[in-house]
Amino acid sequence: MSGRYVKSSCMDSGQPGWGDMLDDMAKKSLAPGGLLTMELELSHSCDLRCIYCYAESGRALDNELGLDELCRVVDQARALGARKIIVLGGGEPLNSPHLLPLLDHLHGLGVEMELFTNGIRLDRAMAELLAELGVSVVVKMNSLREEVQDLLAGKEGAFRAIRAGFNHLLAAGYPGPGLKLGAQTVICRQNLAELPAMWRWLRSQGIIPYFESITLQGRARAHAELLLVEPEELHAVLEGLAELDAREYGIVWKAHPPVAAFNCDRHEYSCTVTATGGVLPCPGVDIEVGNIRQNPLGDILASSPVIRDLRNVRTRIKGACRDCDLAAECYGCRGMAYQATGDYLAADPICRRPAHAAAGRNGD
Repeated sequence: MSGRYVKSSCMDSGQPGWGDMLDDMAKKSLAPGGLLTMELELSHSCDLRCIYCYAESGRALDNELGLDELCRVVDQARALGARKIIVLGGGEPLNSPHLLPLLDHLHGLGVEMELFTNGIRLDRAMAELLAELGVSVVVKMNSLREEVQDLLAGKEGAFRAIRAGFNHLLAAGYPGPGLKLGAQTVICRQNLAELPAMWRWLRSQGIIPYFESITLQGRARAHAELLLVEPEELHAVLEGLAELDAREYGIVWKAHPPVAAFNCDRHEYSCTVTATGGVLPCPGVDIEVGNIRQNPLGDILASSPVIRDLRNVRTRIKGACRDCDLAAECYGCRGMAYQATGDYLAADPICRRPAHAAAGRNGD
């Protein structure tokens, strides 16, 4: 559904953006192999064919997890300390017959729930049910222009269908007390000029903007020339959004990829479980470190050298990211580093912060 997994994030109304922002005490108390959040893909089935889709979703896979398996891995994540479960799809979660019983199971466990959806299957009844369960919802919104949204979604009529689903959420009380609503937007050449206007519109509606750079994987590789903005352009748009937020809304944040107004530190306390049971550090670092059909989730996390590296990413990261002035709060996009270089600890190749760029020229 998204340009990167990220697919990883959890909304936090106390923050300028929304993401896996958890208190330092919780992170420091995390046991080896423990979790604070987990991302869960349900199916590769999707009604759209987004030209930037990291998962190349479309048809369901033959060996996708059943409901019992999904509930079992959620129970294992909860036992490892997970507070939040982010339901992604891989494709579109609302296409999965397991979504509603899974949400009921999560609700019974008392964990926070977040749902990424393209919105086109959202009707009034589903929106009201999500509100009743207290599910935070993130809807695809790549443009306020119909022709651009349809182009990026790979399907004519996507804009109108997405907007209809979005309106059902508004009618059900989103955003409101206990009902967080976000809009997921990929930063690309087609929508670059309208991003400030989109940001203002979302802020004015109380909707949390989640604007992310595209990770070069899946369908994005085939459409790279059409989609990708230059690192300097990305830095300029992030700087512009930061200035807009500070000037018009009093919200202050530092501009850096991969997501506007958001520090991604998911690798220190999260993981992704795919629709077929594979365990990944995140959708961008798509190295399968184990499978929950073969071993318990906790054993996989505790024994994986890749997970160990990324749990200690701030001391093991390389190059300009290691020496950047924001190293204490940001370690760049590990997915972009891995997809571009084959090294998940390499410096983020799309970052153009001045101090970051200087470190890159002077370091390894």
